[in-house]
Amino acid sequence: MQSDITRSVSVLGSTGSIGTQALDVIGRNPGRFTVAGLAAGGGRVGLLAEQAARTGAAVVAVADEGAVPELREALAAHGVSPTVLAGEEGVAEVAARPCDVVLNGITGALGLTSTLAALEAGRVLALANKESLIMGGALVKRLAKPGALIPVDSEHSALAQCLWAATPSGEDARAVRRLIVTASGGPFRGRRRAELGDVTPEQALAHPTWSMGPVVTINSATLVNKGLEVIEADLLFDVGFDRITVVVHPQSVIHSMVEFVDGAVIAQASPPDMRLPIALALGWPERVPDAAPTVAWDVAQSWTFEPLDEEAFPSVALARHVGTQGGTAPAVYNAANEVCVEAFVQRRLPFLGIVDTVAKVVSEHGVTQAGTVEEVLAADAWARARAGELAGR
Repeated sequence: MQSDITRSVSVLGSTGSIGTQALDVIGRNPGRFTVAGLAAGGGRVGLLAEQAARTGAAVVAVADEGAVPELREALAAHGVSPTVLAGEEGVAEVAARPCDVVLNGITGALGLTSTLAALEAGRVLALANKESLIMGGALVKRLAKPGALIPVDSEHSALAQCLWAATPSGEDARAVRRLIVTASGGPFRGRRRAELGDVTPEQALAHPTWSMGPVVTINSATLVNKGLEVIEADLLFDVGFDRITVVVHPQSVIHSMVEFVDGAVIAQASPPDMRLPIALALGWPERVPDAAPTVAWDVAQSWTFEPLDEEAFPSVALARHVGTQGGTAPAVYNAANEVCVEAFVQRRLPFLGIVDTVAKVVSEHGVTQAGTVEEVLAADAWARARAGELAGR
C-alpha cells in the first residue's frame, strides 16, 4: 500500500547530479513529497535560486559564503525570499531543521558535518554522500537510530532491497554468505596497468553507463569509488570484508546481489538510473510508482560478469586494507584521493599516480580510533596536506 502522508524533504547538494534527480522525483510526486530546504556548494547560484522558487523551499544555504550576494540577487529576481544561510555551518543547519527526510547528496568530505547534524536532530537520512560514512564510520553509526540511515548509492540500495526481499532470512546475518557488489568497470575496463599510463582527464570523465559528477566519475575510472563502496557496505550491513565481493558487470543493470548460505542469490535489476534508489530512499520502505524505467523484457539482451583485475585497479584491495584497519584510515584514504583527483584533473598527477599516491599517504599514516569529529577532521587535514605535497601542489 502507498502512504497518503506527505513527506517533507531537505535536499543537500541540490544543484548536483543526485540533487537535481531528487528534485525531479519530488516534482513528479507533488502529493507525496514537499521541499523543506535546499543547500549547495555555491557554484551554480542561478540554478539554486530557480530551484528555491520552483519548490517553495523555506531555507536555502550555500557552502561558499562569497556566493551569498549573488544568491540573494537571484532569489529576488525570482520573487522569493527564503531564509539564506552560508558556510559549512549553514548547510548543516539546513540538515538539522525540521523535516521528515534529509537527502545528503553533497560530494566529498564536506558532507560529514551535515550527516552528523541530520542524525543528531533525529532526521531520517537518505545518504548519497558515502564519504561522510567512510570518514565518520563509528560516529555516524553511533548517532543513527534504527531505520534512520537509508543508502542512496545504487549498489547499497540494491543490497538493502535484496536483504529486504529475503525477509526473515535477510535479517539473519548467519543466513548471508556474502554481498556481491557490482562494478561497471569504468571507461578502462579490460586495460592492463601498462595501458593506463597515458590516460587523460577527458578519457577518465567519459563513463560508459552512468552520468555523474566529475569527482565520482573519475573515482569510477580508478575504481576508488568501488573501494569506498566496499567500506560503506561493511559499515551498513556489518558482514565483514571477507564476505564482500566485487564483480565487474559492464551493463550496470544488476546493481548488486546477496548470496545466501543455501546457495540462493537474490539480485536487484533495473536500467542505470539513479532516480530509482533516490525515490526508494525518500519513500522508504514504500516504493514510488514509475520512479524510473524498468528492464525491457521483450528485447533480447545479454548481461555479463567478470572478475576484477586488482593489478590494474588496486584501489579496491587498498580500500579493504584501510577498512580493516578502521579508525582514521578510511578518512585518510578518502581525503588523499580527493586531493589526487584534483591534481589529476589539473594535469599535475598521472592517472596511475592517483591510487599510487593515496597508497603512499595511507602507508605513512598512524591510525587512531576516530572517536571524535575533531580526530577525524585532523586525520582528513593531514592526509590532504601530505597528498598535496606528493602531488606537487
